[in-house]
Amino acid sequence: MPRLLLVRHGDTDFNQRRRFMGYSDIEMTAFGKKQVERLKDYLGGEKIHAVFSSDLQRTMQTARIISSGRKLAITACPELRELNYGECEGLTFGEIGERYPEVAATCVDFSLDLQFPGGEDYRSLIKRERSFVKRLQKFTRNETVMIVSHSGPLKVLLCHFLGLPMKYSQRLHLDTASLSIVYNNADYPVLTKLNETSYLKDLKI
Repeated sequence: MPRLLLVRHGDTDFNQRRRFMGYSDIEMTAFGKKQVERLKDYLGGEKIHAVFSSDLQRTMQTARIISSGRKLAITACPELRELNYGECEGLTFGEIGERYPEVAATCVDFSLDLQFPGGEDYRSLIKRERSFVKRLQKFTRNETVMIVSHSGPLKVLLCHFLGLPMKYSQRLHLDTASLSIVYNNADYPVLTKLNETSYLKDLKI
């Protein structure tokens, strides 16, 4: 397995309004692009061998900004999309609680059986991410691969690589434009950074 740079996309209007985004193809805000420019500078000294990104606008924009100036092709991967929230897309958690109280209750008392009406269940997200991992098999542990995705898929990937039960994905938090790093020490993957955002500390909306 290669060394992995796990990047969450920059800020969007839905992030600011705390709305469930999922498959909604929302662009980054101007602030989100500033966040990603900071991350690009932070990664300036990194040699990156390949870039994989969710095919939605906010992630592809993030990948393009970080990759600019490098001779790298970005591989768009539908498997890296956020969970499909179906009829809950665009709603706040409070609105979901009013319309679909059972769904909201399952989000709080989390279960892998979580299912969004008209959308996707959590086990399907896990299956997608495990399918994506097969793309990494051709890389060696001496190469570095950047994966640009969303909070849900990245947390599933972290649990997968670290050998954690998937229910623990809900105990991880990833901010917009954050960086997490996993490397393979030949015996097993090791987490060296989680939700790194030091480069954003003085950036204001």
